[in-house]
Amino acid sequence: MTRDNELRLLPWSGTDGKPCFLSTDDTNGHLSRLADDTEAIQLGLAAELLDHASEVLGDTETAPEELRTLAHDLAESLRDTLRVAESRGRRLPLPSPGTHSNGAESTTLPAAAFG
Repeated sequence: MTRDNELRLLPWSGTDGKPCFLSTDDTNGHLSRLADDTEAIQLGLAAELLDHASEVLGDTETAPEELRTLAHDLAESLRDTLRVAESRGRRLPLPSPGTHSNGAESTTLPAAAFG
C-alpha cells in the first residue's frame, strides 16, 4: 500500500522558514530531481561537518567562538537532515495492517509490558 496524493516535503524552506511541498506523481520531474540532488548535497555536507566536529572537539585548544560556530553549523545541518528523513519517511510505502516491513506478522503487546 502506498501513500497516494501525498505532498513531498522539499529539502528547503520557504519564506519565514515555512516548509515547502511539491505535488507531483513524476519522481523524475525537474523539481523532484532538484530536491533529490539537494538532499544528497545536504547529507554529504552533514557527513563532512561531523568529521570536522570530531576534529574540533578533539582539540583541547579550540577557541570558544569556534565552538559556537560549530554548534550553529551542526544545528543547521541537523535541521536539514531531519527534514530529509521526514520527507523520505513520508514517501515510504505503508505496511499492510498486522505485518512488519519484512512481511512477518506483528505482535501487539499491552502497555503494561513497557513498564
